[in-house]
Amino acid sequence: MRIARFSIDGNVAFGAVEGDQPDELVLDIIKGIPFADFELSGTKVPLSKVRLLPPVLPNKVVAYGRNYAEHAHELDNAVPDVPFAFFKPSTSVIGPGDAVQYPAYSEELHHEAELAVVIKRMCREVPRERVKDVVLGYTCANDVTARDVQRREKQWARAKGFDTSCPLGPWVETDLDPSDLAIRLTVNGEQRQLGRTSEMIHPVEDLIVNISEAMTLLPGDVILTGTPSGVGPLHVGDEVAVTIEGIGTLTNKVVKRG
Repeated sequence: MRIARFSIDGNVAFGAVEGDQPDELVLDIIKGIPFADFELSGTKVPLSKVRLLPPVLPNKVVAYGRNYAEHAHELDNAVPDVPFAFFKPSTSVIGPGDAVQYPAYSEELHHEAELAVVIKRMCREVPRERVKDVVLGYTCANDVTARDVQRREKQWARAKGFDTSCPLGPWVETDLDPSDLAIRLTVNGEQRQLGRTSEMIHPVEDLIVNISEAMTLLPGDVILTGTPSGVGPLHVGDEVAVTIEGIGTLTNKVVKRG
């Protein structure tokens, strides 16, 4: 099931996305929230009549760096022996079609296409064999990074946590095996990144075991799983699109922060 979060006539709701052709997609409005048992209302609205929002509003976004060896090498970084985590704040999250605002303190903004995992229920110390029980599904993400700031500062908070630096969407796909999916990113229609989730050093299960050893995960929390090689610059006016096999495409435009 594809679960989207959307607004229509000033109201916000979740809905199940139905249909195959982009111009024929409809939303069956969900009774309740997708983090618990829910029913479909049978009330349907065309996707074209709503505004898609970030599919979830996470309490926290836990991101993993250097989880693809070729990406680590392209930035002259060592491949970490264990999963390497950092945070992006909830205020960094935007949805499909929202603008990425170029921060005034950076002159080198980069794209990073990533598979994002959405947590379904409160959990801690999750054993590897139970990971599927705590995952709602998967969505597309762009870990937008101020690369010059990342190099300059010891912490990554400003480089990766600025407002609008975490586009998510367009929806959450609940019925998906994340082990070998194609990830593609384009800028203005030109391919920049192309990889597969099978290239991850640490797969999804290991990442969730790793972070849940340290902290409680809450419904709607998001785990970013790393980016394949091919990261590169974004400029004001660029349109950047992340496409993940079995999920869909997340598109955002870069604007000057005003």
